[in-house]
Amino acid sequence: MFHDLEILHSAEGILLIGSAILFFSVFAGKAGYRFGLPALLLFLGVGMLFGSDGLGIQFSNPDTAQFIGMLALSIILFSGGMDTKMSEVKPIAVQGVMLATVGVLATTFITGGFIYYLSLFIMHREVLDLPESMLLAAVMSSTDSASVFSILRSKGVYLKQRLRPTLELESGSNDPMAYMLTLLIIAYIQMGGMDVKEAIFTLAMQLIVGALAGYLLGKLAIYLINHINIANDSLYPILLLTTAFFTFSITTLCQGNGYLAVYIAGLLVGNAEIIHKKNISTFFDGFAWLWQIVMFITLGLLVNPHELLPIAPIGLLVGFFMIIVARPVSVFLCLLPFKKFTFKGKLYISWVGLRGAVPIIFATYPLIAGIDHAGIIFNVVFFITILSLLIQGTTVTQVAKWLDQIDEPERKNEIAIELPDEIKSAVSEIDITPEVLVHGNKLMELSLPDHTLAVMIKRKERYFIPKGHTELKENDKLLIISDNDEALLQAYDLLGITSYTIKKN
Repeated sequence: MFHDLEILHSAEGILLIGSAILFFSVFAGKAGYRFGLPALLLFLGVGMLFGSDGLGIQFSNPDTAQFIGMLALSIILFSGGMDTKMSEVKPIAVQGVMLATVGVLATTFITGGFIYYLSLFIMHREVLDLPESMLLAAVMSSTDSASVFSILRSKGVYLKQRLRPTLELESGSNDPMAYMLTLLIIAYIQMGGMDVKEAIFTLAMQLIVGALAGYLLGKLAIYLINHINIANDSLYPILLLTTAFFTFSITTLCQGNGYLAVYIAGLLVGNAEIIHKKNISTFFDGFAWLWQIVMFITLGLLVNPHELLPIAPIGLLVGFFMIIVARPVSVFLCLLPFKKFTFKGKLYISWVGLRGAVPIIFATYPLIAGIDHAGIIFNVVFFITILSLLIQGTTVTQVAKWLDQIDEPERKNEIAIELPDEIKSAVSEIDITPEVLVHGNKLMELSLPDHTLAVMIKRKERYFIPKGHTELKENDKLLIISDNDEALLQAYDLLGITSYTIKKN
């Protein structure tokens, strides 16, 4: 359709087509939430629809796709680090790191061995030799749980046993290990071999330099945000975005792992006290979504769907092997020393080992390096990603129910209020029950600590500001702000208030 249109050769035409694709992607993503489909799958589908086998946009440049993927991953990992709460991660940090490192190694070796056995003994021909089989497995060894939690959150699903922070930590930190393994195996293939000690040293240096650079540059970003005085508040998110790109690039140039560095830097920034934090977080959340869409569409444009049919048998066998064997074995091996998760919890972690955009980006590295059978590797990875999203991505909620891993949702304030970061306070919402009314049915009769203010009452669907003589009724919701949450909790105990939420600012 677009082959001979002159509009594609003008800046305005490119912008028009690009905006149309983005519009289509956003609405496709919204429709997908209703049916429990991962947004990633739909964005890939949009790219394929507009690509060479669809409406005819020609895109076959893996270098450009890789560059877009590098930019997107830097932003996505930094934003993911900012959204990760250290308080939730600390109790499961060791398990998450084990899954992100040893789990990736185990998945690579188990899957790589199966691929080589499959091509040599079942297909009776060496489609991929052993190093190429390991390369294909390494490319696919990282998981992408972002799409899973978009489904869980849209369905209002909460998980038991700290499963959610475990999966988020794993998916946010296992990309660096898969990236390093991919580059090491490519170097091994190109050089015809590699010294084991040299490979281990390179791997260790990538991790050490990446972690150290992420920590130092994350602290630097916090210092800059809090101490530089910019008249225009809108420039603070731009400053932080600049530090994210700087962190990735300088770490990579220093032979460290840039993806690990930006994730750690984002983790530090997100858990620190910085000015304009809400505005910065909102900016990064929207910007990360934009780059996810751009990245997924680019990868969808890069593939030629008709090339997926010949590799479908291999893709099905390898994909099901990873879902049923390789992922569960690696998860259970990594979590064997720990008793934090039940058998069903480990099964659920095994099931939520989705392949996503990252393996497809890593699959462009063999293409650019000129590795034999790189085209087969790319198409198999793309096929398995679609298979994983269709099978695992659409069943994460149902499997959580089958395994009894659904938890009760956290109680949230019905009266929403946002305060500036500079105001240090605790916003609390309490339920007025008969036990509370025993102490008196007027606001002035509630013994609240000093520096505490009752600011609003919700009665059925009506909201109003109370006064001292305001009569309280059963089932009212009372919103309170205090700068002394410890004293407030003590007052609640004395009043017999047991149903409340506190949000610290």
